[in-house]
Amino acid sequence: MSEDYDAAIAEARAALMRADFPRDHACAIVLGTGLGALVDDLEDPVGLDYTAIPHFPKSAVSGHAGRLVSGRLAGRRVLLMQGRKHYYETGDAQAMRVPLGLLAALGAPPLVLTSAAGSTRAEIPPGSLAMITDHIAFSGLNPLIGEADERRFVPMSQAYDPDLAALLEGAARATGVMLARGVYMWFSGPSFETPAEIRMAQVMGADFVGMSTVPEVVLARYYGLRVAGISTITNMAAGLSQTAPAHDETKRVAAQASGDLRALLAGFVASLPAGSGEDR
Repeated sequence: MSEDYDAAIAEARAALMRADFPRDHACAIVLGTGLGALVDDLEDPVGLDYTAIPHFPKSAVSGHAGRLVSGRLAGRRVLLMQGRKHYYETGDAQAMRVPLGLLAALGAPPLVLTSAAGSTRAEIPPGSLAMITDHIAFSGLNPLIGEADERRFVPMSQAYDPDLAALLEGAARATGVMLARGVYMWFSGPSFETPAEIRMAQVMGADFVGMSTVPEVVLARYYGLRVAGISTITNMAAGLSQTAPAHDETKRVAAQASGDLRALLAGFVASLPAGSGEDR
């Protein structure tokens, strides 16, 4: 299985090289539902549609543009994945394997995964930004099922890199952006959770819930990428407000909170150690 993906990743990399796509980046960022506006902050952006890159996923979810964009943010070159493929679209937990493997092939820059999520805690209301400190893979799925080599036994005790977390917290202080912390629980979707499931999530220690991120973290760690995670809290989870969660609400609130997220990410990028992705 890994050999098939290695070949697909090599083909994707070759396509970028043929397109003279930039190779050196200070970090990579996956933009979740309604968060694609960060692209507007880039200087000298260069983009490719996912459809132009072999083996890249084609998301059919509104709020995910499906473009790979390189540009300068805070004077550093960054790589944005403007959209992701979710498990619930195809039933494939490895849907983002080629894009994440490609990052490893491009020098393994630090990876920031952003997402929209529903809060299980009143003190983390809609409109908040929350840094993921750990996760619970409630779905029971794993994108490495079927791998045969020893690399499949990926340690996850520090799935979210503590040094990147410290940089995010420093950027939040510097920019005046409020940044909560908490545990993300992955539900497979696409249906929203039931009130009973949310009560269970609270008992298990989940601070917010969502339908992405976790399989990407597992794959990123498999490929040796350092990971940070940020969720935009778009709603209170089922049973915790008078209205039921809805995808339109997710997109609307994510867009409203995007200003704080953009400021936070710019501050984070500016604080990354010098080396790669310099403005030159």
